[in-house]
Amino acid sequence: MITYKPENHLSLLAKVEAFAGDRLLGREEKSHYHQFKVRGQDAKSLIQFLRDEPGLGFEMFIDLTAVDYLRYPIAQPERFAVITTLLSPTLGIRVQVKAFVAEGDPRLPSLSDLYLGANWTEREVWDLYGIEFMGHPDLKRILMPDDYEGHPLRKDYPLRGRGERGNFPVYHATTQKPQGGV
Repeated sequence: MITYKPENHLSLLAKVEAFAGDRLLGREEKSHYHQFKVRGQDAKSLIQFLRDEPGLGFEMFIDLTAVDYLRYPIAQPERFAVITTLLSPTLGIRVQVKAFVAEGDPRLPSLSDLYLGANWTEREVWDLYGIEFMGHPDLKRILMPDDYEGHPLRKDYPLRGRGERGNFPVYHATTQKPQGGV
């Protein structure tokens, strides 16, 4: 059973602040986790630190997703953010690392060499947001057709698409029974 211990949270915050220093753009304490904000180029080193630092042990990869802040009412450091969620079973704490990614060069180092579970979620973010994960072993579309142009979860993508719906194959269910035997 994982129990809440305030000293675990204070130790985590002290270690992260000592490691990241001025590379840390900010941090927030949410109801059940901590969120650390960094630039994209600093994300992997922070995540590896969280995993490998003795006493922290963020060895469980929970999720990786992205956000497009285009037209967001509150200014953000960059248009995109990739959010990685990790869990430390030893400390009983979840963290999120929010990595801000530039619109002009939406790329981050892949985490798939640190966490095997990042493989699929990075492919999903690539497919839907167009954020490239450098060093990924097989970065290709996972949800959209291979020849699909664009990334449909970007805020500047038309709500009704670009007319590509007519090009998707359509499969119809049939109520006819097969001829012959069973």
